[in-house]
Amino acid sequence: MKASAFVYPWDVNGDPEAPGRIAALGVAQATLAAAYHSTRALTPRHPRHRIVTAEHAAVLYPTTDARWEGRAPRPHPAGDWAPGDAYGEAAAALAQAGLEVHTWVVLAHNSRLGAEHPDTSVVNAYGDRYPWAPCIAQPATRAYLVDLAAEAAVRPGAAGTELESLGWYGLQHLHAHDKTSGVALGDAGQYLMSLCFCPSCRQGYDARGLDADRLADSVRTALEPLWQGASDDGDWAGVERLLGEETARATRAWREATARTLQETAVAAVRAAAPEGFQVLLHADPVSHHVGANPGVDPAHALSVADGVVVPCAGGPALLTPFAEQGRDGAVLAANLQIVSGMDGSPGTLAADAARARELGATELRLYHAGLASDGDLEAVRKGLAEL
Repeated sequence: MKASAFVYPWDVNGDPEAPGRIAALGVAQATLAAAYHSTRALTPRHPRHRIVTAEHAAVLYPTTDARWEGRAPRPHPAGDWAPGDAYGEAAAALAQAGLEVHTWVVLAHNSRLGAEHPDTSVVNAYGDRYPWAPCIAQPATRAYLVDLAAEAAVRPGAAGTELESLGWYGLQHLHAHDKTSGVALGDAGQYLMSLCFCPSCRQGYDARGLDADRLADSVRTALEPLWQGASDDGDWAGVERLLGEETARATRAWREATARTLQETAVAAVRAAAPEGFQVLLHADPVSHHVGANPGVDPAHALSVADGVVVPCAGGPALLTPFAEQGRDGAVLAANLQIVSGMDGSPGTLAADAARARELGATELRLYHAGLASDGDLEAVRKGLAEL
């Protein structure tokens, strides 16, 4: 199975040993961040630093002035954590080591966008804004995300791209000093807390026969027992019980249609900007009402739009099955495995985990994350890939 390791430019730039170390794992590809959200990252082997603080969401290459001149919102360059063409420098070094390089592009996850342009953010039923979560129903935001996807994905020398968070983000997010786990919100509660009530979404609900004010009131009423300690049913049937079947389905129809059209438009823009044979993958969860970095999609639709998907498998490979059941010849089904033991990964069971993923339809592997892993983790990965 072809394997690719996720990596940041700051893992490579300034460390001449990094490209060879990654190639020696036995991977054929590096999935290199070209546009990324704010983060604080460990660099356990870098000769110049151990902690990188990316203060805001940024593009890790020089933007095209003609594309963004006079526009708001627009992408921001990185600070000293990834100056200049950090992506291009790292990509060249990885390619020199014999690795095929694909871009890694984070889209609808951007706290700086929400801070500078509050009206772009998801607004929950209580009126709270989620500055990390752009509302993908808003026309100006959609145009920004589509153009960012095309520019960040198609970098010089890249053979493909992986588009992360191309869909709905919501409450579930590891925000700075996150303190949101005091009440156990399961699948149903997360969905209700992620419904957006910005003006664009209010119009969307109205078009589906829902009064937005009444809907917000219904959401608050449905959530009240959870704040008091009631258990969350934790599945879509739970959403229907809490909100009412007809209402729940109408909200889901609005969100699914909004995400599908954004995905179609963004992938088309990437293909228009890319050379022939450029691969486009979506980070995706097969449960369409889920939100986050791996937004929920309809498997049949996602595989009709993109060349394949990157599927989260940290909790096991079961999410691969709905995609495999589509029977799409040539589609990439990449199992995303966590290899950082300090982040609950299991690098020592990589061979067994990959074998199980292959049984359920995986055609490739993604390893998160070569730059964050310890030396011991990387040695376990090398041994695991050698066994495959």
